[in-house]
Amino acid sequence: MSNAPPQASASEAPRPPGAPSDIDLLARAAGASKALHEAIGHKVVGQEEVVDLMLVALLARGHALLVGVPGLAKTLLVASLAEALDLSFGRVQFTPDLLPADITGTDVLQEDEDNQGVVHRRVRFLAGPIFHNLILADEINRTPPKTQAALLQAMQERRVTVGTRTHQLPDPFQVFATRNPIEQEGTYPLPEAQLDRFLLEIHVDYPSEAEEREIARRTTSADVGTIPRVLSSDDVRALQALVPRIPVTDAAIQLAVALGRATRPKDSHGASSASAPREVAEYVRFGAGPRGSQALVLAAKARAALRGEAAADVEDVRALVVPVLRHRLVMSYRAEAEGVRDTDVLRKVVESIG
Repeated sequence: MSNAPPQASASEAPRPPGAPSDIDLLARAAGASKALHEAIGHKVVGQEEVVDLMLVALLARGHALLVGVPGLAKTLLVASLAEALDLSFGRVQFTPDLLPADITGTDVLQEDEDNQGVVHRRVRFLAGPIFHNLILADEINRTPPKTQAALLQAMQERRVTVGTRTHQLPDPFQVFATRNPIEQEGTYPLPEAQLDRFLLEIHVDYPSEAEEREIARRTTSADVGTIPRVLSSDDVRALQALVPRIPVTDAAIQLAVALGRATRPKDSHGASSASAPREVAEYVRFGAGPRGSQALVLAAKARAALRGEAAADVEDVRALVVPVLRHRLVMSYRAEAEGVRDTDVLRKVVESIG
């Protein structure tokens, strides 16, 4: 792998004098990764792989969906990450009666009386909880589709439209949502269009026995850990700006595109996809679109940055296939009936591509 520093594109605006070089930023990214793991570890036991993926989403300026049964510290993970960063944090508890205005905000009519007793009326925008850098959308599948759709523009365009006016969201702006996969009563499926907006779907698994003992000891004692501040908001923005400048090998791009295309049961002409394994044709209704390949490359760059590497390669792409692509597959009824999971299909896709 080349150790040459990542080069900015010709169209990129020049960095100000005295700004750190990309080599310095790569070293800072690798150091920040280790420091953030340690900081979050003050309150969360284990879940190292989950934290890795959350940091990939953070640097790639992507949104992440955390999926796991209750009690696995999904909410605590997001809150701890926010505490370790110099970013504003907003939490939205999604419920069946939540309205779009409860998330985005609303226009209100305000009356002000001047010194002469004349009443002046004006419309003022009251910003909702979405106007923060880091948003925790807790149990996002508990609210109806109309309210879920309120997040679509925000997640894609990083702005919201209320009435006739469009409001820009803070920079950076990222959504970390949680979803309970086992409780179905009172929940609503997430639309595919919204799922596609998430860079990663991160599954949070049970801790090991040793980790669970430590959890039981730590959470029932009076010694509550505190999380140190690791990065400033300027640091976060600088590292996020670095990621697009990181080169990626041609082999990595070819692999990302091949993996995305191999998840599609049919090609653009409606014929069976030549690159798709048999399991895709049998169990997948719709595969990942071009955004899946884009997400693989971008996430691979962020992973390379967190490792202090000057370029992203096929190793980075392979490591992220499952969290990047699994929520982009629409599985068939046959898959559900036979208990075939999206991860099973993706494993076959990776084997077929090599």
